[in-house]
Amino acid sequence: MVPHANQIQKFAVNCSWLQETFGELPEGADEPTVRRYARAYIMMLLGTQLFVDKSGNRIHIMCLSYIARLEDMGGPTGYDTFSWLLASRWSGHNPTASEKGPRVTIWRLRINLLLVGDFIWMPYSSPDILQVVHSEILEPWHTALLRCVMALIYFAVIEWHQINRVLPQLGGVQPQPQPALDIDFLMSKDSRGVDCWFPYNLQFWHLHWESRADHVLRFDVVPNP
Repeated sequence: MVPHANQIQKFAVNCSWLQETFGELPEGADEPTVRRYARAYIMMLLGTQLFVDKSGNRIHIMCLSYIARLEDMGGPTGYDTFSWLLASRWSGHNPTASEKGPRVTIWRLRINLLLVGDFIWMPYSSPDILQVVHSEILEPWHTALLRCVMALIYFAVIEWHQINRVLPQLGGVQPQPQPALDIDFLMSKDSRGVDCWFPYNLQFWHLHWESRADHVLRFDVVPNP
């Protein structure tokens, strides 16, 4: 699929075009179609949920070649069926910059009004989630990444994975958290200057990622965090 010229800005694609084009998987889709929709879904997750830059309404396609390369290498094996439970949560997502202020206010109010019974304390143990997660992801060597306090690197964008502040999500008791690491200076990054060699320009953060095994939290899992 190739977007219209008015949906592209250099190497970035408008979120609205991706959502309108790939928001709902067609009935009876064959495997190549499912793979195309999966690539679009991964791009939407990366660009609008995990590593958001200040453009707010565009997604850079620089990750597309890496997604395709994983497929060429075979990717994870063992998928017998395709479940779009998680993808369906994205189908109504259509970010617009003009509504940002009211939208943030509304969500803050809804969060403030949550009661204990309204909150899913351990989302990763939900059967709805586990049934769409590949079995290899649940291996101990991989789940250790969930307990790492480290830098997540996405080209020029750095996010801080502060799992120490949300231990109940993994079954641990939450102590009083330390102040969050302030990396706001990294949040001003966008996709400009993508021709630079990021492992050199962001060397400190790449070295931190390489030592991630030293930053795995140890805590007891309890029946009722």
